[in-house]
Amino acid sequence: MNTIPTVTIDQMREIDRMMVEDIGVSIIMMMENASRNIAVIARRMLGGSVKNKKIVILCGKGNNGGDGLGAARHLINFGAKVVCLLTTEVGELKTDARKQYDILHNSQAHVEAYHGPRCFSLLEEFIDADLLIDALIGYDLKGNPREPIETFIQKANESEKPILSVDIPSGLQGDTGEPLFPTIKAATTLTLALPKVGLLTEKAKEFVGELYVTDLSVPKSVYDRLSIDVPVLFEHQEIVKVQ
Repeated sequence: MNTIPTVTIDQMREIDRMMVEDIGVSIIMMMENASRNIAVIARRMLGGSVKNKKIVILCGKGNNGGDGLGAARHLINFGAKVVCLLTTEVGELKTDARKQYDILHNSQAHVEAYHGPRCFSLLEEFIDADLLIDALIGYDLKGNPREPIETFIQKANESEKPILSVDIPSGLQGDTGEPLFPTIKAATTLTLALPKVGLLTEKAKEFVGELYVTDLSVPKSVYDRLSIDVPVLFEHQEIVKVQ
């Protein structure tokens, strides 16, 4: 859809800020919208059913990781066998990601923390996976991904499994589309609210794969305050193909 506008990273930060401070929609509420739609597109990527399919979700410590942890709950309810791998110790998860972790832990879901040299055992989880979900780094990337995320990205790419990236492939710069080292090579990217401008650049294409955008319930008034003209994108469905 050529009518879908893009946003810069600064604009997306302001959208997030306004949603929380001005509108009163919490991060955890937006995370719930994102996580369910991540699960829905993962199901679509696997032919319409995830029952007994193994899905490995790679989770960073921030909100992107929280989206992945939230998606795990929905995918488990859809019948998938889900393994969540954390790049950090549980105590280092940010507030909303920790809330999603606690929900999974209380549900007795399979969540493991990998740190330092333990990352090298990741390949064992990837061998029989049907899908990997990249929820490592959101739009706040600054510089090349560092360890242990560097190893997560490299092993995900080496696995040759289909990868679904949340919001933006980890390692890709949101404004320029410049791939840093290393960058996830996604089969599909589900970007949140609106596409980040860098996702549509020529140099980003091989890392983004098929690009979709999903609804986070951002009201028109928020976009209007930033002079972003957004049509009714989600009239028929919550996930819309961009390219």
